[in-house]
Order: sequence, then structure tokens, then C-alpha cells
Amino acid sequence: MVEQGRRLYGNKGQAAVQDWFKALESAQGLAQIAQLSVVNRFWNRSVRQAEDRDVWNQTDFWATPLDSLGKGLGDCEDFVIGKYFSLISLGVSPEKLRFIYVRAQVQNAAIAHMVLGYYENPTAEPLVLDSLIDTIKPAGERGDLTPVFSFNVQGIYVPGAKPASVNQIGRWRTLMQRMQNQGFTP
Repeated sequence: MVEQGRRLYGNKGQAAVQDWFKALESAQGLAQIAQLSVVNRFWNRSVRQAEDRDVWNQTDFWATPLDSLGKGLGDCEDFVIGKYFSLISLGVSPEKLRFIYVRAQVQNAAIAHMVLGYYENPTAEPLVLDSLIDTIKPAGERGDLTPVFSFNVQGIYVPGAKPASVNQIGRWRTLMQRMQNQGFTP
């Protein structure tokens, strides 16, 4: 993947992927809570917030971790994707992680936003990894976020509805294909 980073994004891309691998190596063997912090900090410091239309010339594009690192730019989904696959590669069970669409209160406006939720067990209150703040907090302490729905490899979860197949999310399928094409097998 380092070579792929160089091929697609030059020396900057190669260095970014190497830094990612170093961060993952530093998190190996740590408790999962510590791994969450390493991963959250790495992505929040390595990628700058930018809109898809400015980076990819598209309204909504889900970048692979390699793409986000290579460009050094991403929107909230890209941060979550990078954090998710970083934690998966560290051995965190996919069932403990959910992409959570929220309405976020930012400067007196409610915006569509995505965060990563970590569930110690299926009924636990999730810890929230967010590109807007570096501190990982329980969802109950994030009064600025209102969950809309969440998903992971097991399904889509909407309050009051039965879980649906994640395959209904076309961007997820496209992301998985692009990741495989880049040599990353989730």
C-alpha cells in the first residue's frame, strides 16, 4: 500500500501512508480504549477538513483511507472511514463499530455530520470519535449531536425500525470495491 500511495499521490502520499502504518504499529498491543485515542488523534491531525466538491469535484464522495491520506483532505465521512479501517486493522471487531449519521450543532446551525461510534458491547452507550473534536466522549456527553441512523457491516440501524442490509448503501459498496482495487482488503 505504501507503493500505491507513492504511485497515486507521489512522495507526499507515500509518506502519509508510512506515517499511518507507524501510528498503527504504535497502537498494537494497547488496550482498545488506548487504540481509539491513537487512531482518533492520528486522523484528526493528518487530514484537514474539506468539502467533497472542493477535493473530488463531487457532491458526496467516500474516499478510501489511501485517498484521504494522499490528498491530506477529507470530509466527515472520510475521517470516519479512515478511523474505522484503522481500528479494524488493529483487531477491533467490526460489530463494535458503527458509522453514525448525526445532526451536529455547529456555530448555531444544525449540519449533517458523521461520527464513528465504538460500542464495548451491543447495549453499551457508544464512545464517539469525531473529526470536530479530539476528545473521545460517551454519546450521552455529546449534547451537540443528534443521531439519525447508524450502520456497520451487519446492517443499517434506524430507531424504531428493523435493521436493514448495509448493501442498500451504494457508496459503501463502491468504497469497498475501490479499497480492494487499491490493495486494501477490509
